[in-house]
Amino acid sequence: MNKFFLIAIALIFSMVSVGAQEWQTDFEKAKEIAAKESKPIILVFQGSDWCAPCIKLDREVWSTETFKTYAAAHYVMLQADFPRKKKNALPDQQSKANAKLFETYNKNGFFPFVVVLNAKGEVLGEASYKKTTPEKYITTLNSFIK
Repeated sequence: MNKFFLIAIALIFSMVSVGAQEWQTDFEKAKEIAAKESKPIILVFQGSDWCAPCIKLDREVWSTETFKTYAAAHYVMLQADFPRKKKNALPDQQSKANAKLFETYNKNGFFPFVVVLNAKGEVLGEASYKKTTPEKYITTLNSFIK
């Protein structure tokens, strides 16, 4: 009885994790995955602990089951976070990597800022926060992909 219960729990967790999107934080790894899987990269600049529109975009789009399921199959998600609170500080190496991405792709300093890239890191399109549904946001992102 206990073995059956443990197997059932393991199966449930494995099914849940299959549909979950995975956020990358390493640009080179994201490009590698994008090239291997023929997917675009969705680079998200956010201030997770201070930027109200960033928090809304996360809650209204990124964290929804609709978006997570779609993204897992169609995108490589890359996060460049810029938290301000000391308790949320990133490791120095990650902060430097995010700053480099910021200098390259977010010259105007917008938050949130979403950049759609190909596997070579070339910009296909840009978006930001707007009050919309996950489905419509997916349509916006897909409109940049040729």
